Amino acid sequence: MNDDRLFSAIALRLLAVALFAGMTVCVKLAEQGGASLGEILFYRQSGAALLVTGVIAAGPGVASLRSRRMGAHLLRAVVGLITMGFGFSAVLALPLAEVTTIGFSMPIFATVLGALILKEPTGWRRWVAVLTGFAGVVIVAQPGANAIPLGGATLGVLAAAGTACVSIMLRQIGRTESALTTVFWFSTLSLLPLGIIYAASAQGHEPHVWLMLGAIGLLGGAAQLAMTASLARGPVSVVVPMDYTSLIWATLFGWLVFGTLPVPATWIGAPIIVGSGLFIVWREHVRRRDATTRAIAEGIG
Repeated sequence: MNDDRLFSAIALRLLAVALFAGMTVCVKLAEQGGASLGEILFYRQSGAALLVTGVIAAGPGVASLRSRRMGAHLLRAVVGLITMGFGFSAVLALPLAEVTTIGFSMPIFATVLGALILKEPTGWRRWVAVLTGFAGVVIVAQPGANAIPLGGATLGVLAAAGTACVSIMLRQIGRTESALTTVFWFSTLSLLPLGIIYAASAQGHEPHVWLMLGAIGLLGGAAQLAMTASLARGPVSVVVPMDYTSLIWATLFGWLVFGTLPVPATWIGAPIIVGSGLFIVWREHVRRRDATTRAIAEGIG
């Protein structure tokens, strides 16, 4: 893979992280302005559906949306929507830095699920990283303390576990479906239940709240497309570590917009969670590289 593609993959991933961080700020501001969770979710998915439909129409065309795996897309939409509900609820309940840090536990859950569901080989090093990462989550959540709401921390952990479930599903769906097709069906299938919820919860808002709701959809959709494009240009082991820059955005926005800074426990737990996540990504890269080397050697032999 040439340097230009790697550079563009990293740049797109960093852009996606920044856009998601901006969307998270808009989620909190919209809720503070009176928007309900149902409204926020509806506009998030509406914006993504609009953007991805435009990209598909301008690129591969509507024919690329044909799928023989609608059951898998439907299940992914259900799990993804529940996970997004947990995630946005955590955003509304916790400071930005804390919810972002807890979200970093996703690779930890993905490792556990990969071992249990996909029967992926998981050596003792990665299990140590998993246990270390969970210790970091406990430090940040501080059960029994009052630094951050325990309910919000629990929602953040559920969102991370749900995201790991979605990542397992996407590995299976991605064997036959393109990334754009998967994003399209997730966004559009979500609109039916969210439309019902929106119809029951829709209300009038001040102009700045409508602006935030629109921004949630556009920023979230653009971030999803940028993240998809980054994976098309670079390997997971290169682009995924860029996600940890979201803690910088969360800390900056939390301070500038909401006047909050991470609690001391977050400064301790965050490096532990990030370190374990990076180690898991690196070990996965090593495992795949070794598997490829063995396959080539067997083919030559």
